[in-house]
Amino acid sequence: MAQTSIKDHGISVRMACSLFQLSETCFRYERLHDDENGKIAQWLIQLTSTWRNWGFKLCFLYLRNVKGFRWNHKRVYRIYRELELNLRIKPKKRLVREKPDALTIPATINEVWSMDFMYDQLDNQKSYRLFNVIDDHNREGLAMEVDYSLPAERVIRSLDQLMEWRGKPKRLRCDNGPEYISHKLKAWAEKHEIELCYIQPGNPQQNAYIERFNRTVRYDLLNQDLFSTIEEVQEKVTNWLWHYNNERPNMALGGITPAQKLRCVASNNSTY
Repeated sequence: MAQTSIKDHGISVRMACSLFQLSETCFRYERLHDDENGKIAQWLIQLTSTWRNWGFKLCFLYLRNVKGFRWNHKRVYRIYRELELNLRIKPKKRLVREKPDALTIPATINEVWSMDFMYDQLDNQKSYRLFNVIDDHNREGLAMEVDYSLPAERVIRSLDQLMEWRGKPKRLRCDNGPEYISHKLKAWAEKHEIELCYIQPGNPQQNAYIERFNRTVRYDLLNQDLFSTIEEVQEKVTNWLWHYNNERPNMALGGITPAQKLRCVASNNSTY
């Protein structure tokens, strides 16, 4: 309105601003183009294209905690909305369930490891299995073994390889699958003085840490591609596990990665 009055009636800027109760500073303000907005948009498009299951929070935590950018979350979210990158959220059915006892968080690494199996299929409908192991303390993925068959002997071999570089755990949490209740695994655990902690049948929430890890594996990895050979799965799993431990922010850890959590623990221990 002030601009129209100046143009049509030839009045001064001061008079126009006075008539419409507008400050001259506001009238003369010209918004400067911010090149960083384009950079933020490029990062968001790259992240959501590479990791199609990531929402805003994961993208922001990755830029903030992993890449070290100091952009304000409101600014990043505004650009995220302008790019229409919002995930479509499927409404959940609210079921009344008894609240299970909360799992305790181990105070140190190698205190409790959780392990579990997953199943999936190649594009030729041939089934394969994944044997996953994580450290409950920092949710770090320690191993993901992939093959058509993973009997108790393969489980023991994988655990032996883990212990060579990671050290020995005090306890192993698992369900009541045939590989875990076998005499071979029990004898191996007794030999190494490792306690096997079995969950109650039909209560997977007692092994919630590995179940949550399995869900991430399912949505972020297995559901994103079709695999033709077991070798393709093994290569993809190896690369993804490094990404999970070193680049993917973990909500349960406050938005940092398992590797960052491990470094924090190591630095705190070195101060004593």
